[in-house]
Amino acid sequence: MAAASRIARACAKPAWGRHNSAVKPNRHPIGLLTAAAASILLVATSLAACGSPAASSTPSSSSTPVAIVPDAATATAGLPESPNPTASSAMAAATASPTAVPAPSGSAVLVGAGDICQVFASGNALHTATLVEALPSAGVFTLGDNSNDSGTAAQYATCYGSTWGAFKSRTRPTAGNHDHLTSDGAPYYAYFGSAAGPAGKGYYSYDLAANWHVIVLNAICAEVGGCGAGSIQETWLRADLAANSGKHVIAMWHIPRFSSGLHGGSTDYQTWWQDLYDAHAEIVLNGHDHEYERFAPQSPTGAADSRGIREFVVGTGGAIPAPFLTVRANSEVRRAGTYGALKLTLTDRSYAWQFIPVAGSSFTDSGETATHD
Repeated sequence: MAAASRIARACAKPAWGRHNSAVKPNRHPIGLLTAAAASILLVATSLAACGSPAASSTPSSSSTPVAIVPDAATATAGLPESPNPTASSAMAAATASPTAVPAPSGSAVLVGAGDICQVFASGNALHTATLVEALPSAGVFTLGDNSNDSGTAAQYATCYGSTWGAFKSRTRPTAGNHDHLTSDGAPYYAYFGSAAGPAGKGYYSYDLAANWHVIVLNAICAEVGGCGAGSIQETWLRADLAANSGKHVIAMWHIPRFSSGLHGGSTDYQTWWQDLYDAHAEIVLNGHDHEYERFAPQSPTGAADSRGIREFVVGTGGAIPAPFLTVRANSEVRRAGTYGALKLTLTDRSYAWQFIPVAGSSFTDSGETATHD
């Protein structure tokens, strides 16, 4: 990338003494970290900035409902795999892109992640950006906290813009709590423009090939008049689902309904899940917790349900990782400490997923399943 040398110089500076947004409270109530959790993240920050992840000893890949949990050290501290703080090795790893696998004809491909760019550790976002670069025909999604600092115009122009910004023309973003910390998200809307939906709202939808429909919602409820039943956004969601009846539906927003991660899930999005479940939606994508987790299809109340929605939490775009806490029901696969992106291949009868780790990391997760109808 054109900005590689600039990122390398930034990464060569020590992380300590810089602002650590990973541990500061945000305006969403479930985003407040305890002092103990903050200490964990401070340790992770010092060790992980601009790291070049190395091979993991954890067995890789799973397409069956078997939980993959990191080793004890990673589970406790949420650290990346064998971080290396030198900018030169970070850049060397960033140049090793995975081989792109062609998608089946008549399909759509999406790739993305959430929680992407922290200024003091922007090398991590550069690593994950190489994964997106290797899939030049895929649509790109983000899952919020694109700027995992405070969402300023400068952070978008430099940190995000110098990494995932290379794919701006094919990106459909999602807003996160950190994106809203500056001027109610004004820099976020200014940076992405019409691709982010109506300015100040942050919810919109679009169609893909193979009869798929994508709905992007704004989980920062206080900024958009609420998320509950009868709110403006929820009313819009129901109308959009009705107008697209018969399509395969993916919904994405920043803060998950279900999560085993540091923040845990939030019932603020119960009504959305009910609306999506009633419409036979297939997939929900979230970020916010800085790790990867895949759930089995489940109902809005968290009961295993073969006709339910499968949720992925993909907060692995580059922000400092965090540990898992309480393992939630129906959690099939979990991994803390591996940066990467989720690739979805969508056909008219099925969908396949693949978690692609950054160069030097061995964890992955993949599978395929038939759609509901």
